Amino acid sequence: MAVPRALAEPILRRKALERGVPFPNSRRRRVAMVYPSPYRAGMSSLGFQWVSTILSERGFSVERVFLPDDVEAWRKARQVPVSEESLTPLTDFPIWCVSLAYELELVGLIELLRLSGIPPLRRDRRDRDPQILLGGPLTFSNPLPAAPFCDGMILGEADDVIGDAVEAFFEDGDLSALAKLPGGYLPEEHGEVLPPIARADDALLPARSRIWTPETELHDMFLIEGERGCHRTCTFCVMRRDSKPETGGAKGGMRLVTPERLMELVPKDAPRVGLVGAAISDHPQLVPLLQALLDAGKGIGISSLRGDRVALKPDIPRLLRLGGYSTLTVASDAASQRLRRTLAKGTTDAQLIACAEAAREHKYRLLKVYMMLGVPDEQDDDLEELIAFTRKLAAIHAVVLGVAPFVPKRNTPLDGAPFAGISVVDKRLDRLRAGLKGCRAEVRPASARWAWVEFQLAQAGWEGGEACLRVTEAGGAFSDWKREYGKEGFPAPWRQEATV
Repeated sequence: MAVPRALAEPILRRKALERGVPFPNSRRRRVAMVYPSPYRAGMSSLGFQWVSTILSERGFSVERVFLPDDVEAWRKARQVPVSEESLTPLTDFPIWCVSLAYELELVGLIELLRLSGIPPLRRDRRDRDPQILLGGPLTFSNPLPAAPFCDGMILGEADDVIGDAVEAFFEDGDLSALAKLPGGYLPEEHGEVLPPIARADDALLPARSRIWTPETELHDMFLIEGERGCHRTCTFCVMRRDSKPETGGAKGGMRLVTPERLMELVPKDAPRVGLVGAAISDHPQLVPLLQALLDAGKGIGISSLRGDRVALKPDIPRLLRLGGYSTLTVASDAASQRLRRTLAKGTTDAQLIACAEAAREHKYRLLKVYMMLGVPDEQDDDLEELIAFTRKLAAIHAVVLGVAPFVPKRNTPLDGAPFAGISVVDKRLDRLRAGLKGCRAEVRPASARWAWVEFQLAQAGWEGGEACLRVTEAGGAFSDWKREYGKEGFPAPWRQEATV
């Protein structure tokens, strides 16, 4: 069935705006690379683009599929989601390789299955239905809620594994070979016992995108990995350095890519370059790399900045401003110096003051500071310190506080900590806003309600995924989540009442 014009036109328009190296496709060995969020988010994911490239270079016919921007319009038209490359229905592909970045994207995967007329739960599917192979950043933490919807997973870094897994699928007709591959997880075979995550050979680095477009969150930006992993030990982060490198993945510490190698791989016609890495501002050669990109006429983007590095290396904010940055973004992560110490976050007040002074000196439009509320042992005094300190920053330069409720994740030292509670977080946000009135500081919070949902999924097992399906089928309102995840006996530990 032809795709209705109103649904096809946005896909054709954004495809025409893409630059870089298109994915060649044929009728043989077709693989759907699926991102369960809309195009703007999916094409900003370096991992999604990199795995697509690996499979394409192995000779598979890779076509990208994203969650439609307007799911209800596709549902009303009874139209199966289609690929970017050829408008091929998702149901025509024998295997879907799905990249799942965080817990709430599980809803997007369920919606793609429902729109395709495929039973969401693996146990209800027919032999003719496609096999679902799942990977992505979520597998470093807790992918168990996604297990009822997929046939197999690759946990951790898929670079070495994905090609062999898909090759075996086309030879065997299923994903059973995953059991013998690093990071390979088969729900039917392994149950809720997860194998160690995979770790890619350093020789495969860096990951890089092959397409850039104005239709993404990262406008016209070629993404490339300056480093992988992290040498820091922040207790809330799944990418932290682990004392046991054999656990694999990011846990083995920080792996660097040289500026020379990075510059070799940057396309001459890419207008902007985004440097990606969990701790990219810790790269010891970041300043000469930024300078080399500027000398090549490139705009610059960077995935994360540590306040201590900005303070220690003032050339970083200077070069980023020359490269087109208008907002200097750093993280404080907690409300007070005391809490930062307990989280093993090394950033100090003096370093954040230096960031504000750099923002003023280089005429940045804003200083954005990311932080969490509701971390363990957070007290009223910590909040008062945050208010006083933010006012001090705002006296130097306009500040935006990006506030996220703390969500404890598995495979971190804070796994097992409680969620502070919706009403607690909301009251602290109200106090924060009131305390910052009259100064150049704006509070931009993430929703405490949806953080509570994320918490439930982050700590749940298979039953959390099946509850997510019931919520999605009921409409997906917060009241639906509250009904399912607020039930007595719901197995997610430390269940919190979903009251506002």
